[in-house]
Amino acid sequence: MASPARRRRMPITEAPLTRDRIVSTAEDVIRRFGPTKATVVDVARALGVSHAAVYRHVATKAELRDLVVARWVEVMMPPLRAIATRPGPAPQRLRRLFDTLISIKRRRAADDPELFAAYLTLAADATSIATHVDELISLAASIIRAGVKDGTFRAVDPLATSRAVLFATSRFHHPAHAAEWADTAAMDSAYEEVWRLLMDGLRVGRRTVKKNTQR
Repeated sequence: MASPARRRRMPITEAPLTRDRIVSTAEDVIRRFGPTKATVVDVARALGVSHAAVYRHVATKAELRDLVVARWVEVMMPPLRAIATRPGPAPQRLRRLFDTLISIKRRRAADDPELFAAYLTLAADATSIATHVDELISLAASIIRAGVKDGTFRAVDPLATSRAVLFATSRFHHPAHAAEWADTAAMDSAYEEVWRLLMDGLRVGRRTVKKNTQR
């Protein structure tokens, strides 16, 4: 019969250690303890493995944090990609793209507030954020390009205009403004005003010109 000491050294059967499992555990650690605990050592401890075992899948703490952020942003992308490739009038598709982006961000802020709050901290140094923003700009640009081609939108630079629209609407989807989103009515009203201004400048024949009544 094996001694107690020998029994303690016997391996425990468990799921194989994979990068996906490491990232999932990192998310759980962040929810429980905050973004400062998103380290290889902390995640290894939560997994019950050595940090050396985690390092075989993730090279650095920065890479681990970037993987968490990359997964977080990737979850929201499929419906946005679908809108960008779907046929239909460009103005409606562009509005639907940003409506969906805003809806996803609000829902995630409400459903997973701990990870959402941590995301803002983690994203500051995550290289995946630049890739994410570039894709959002590219998706919107593809719709704007289609609108320019069919004459719905003015002859603008699609990428530059897309970037401007993304920045102009950032208050409604950037996590830094999440505390403001609780006032849904005020946010929706402000969003409508911003969108109307953007479309007045972008759509052919939609710019509003105020008549000068003074003589």
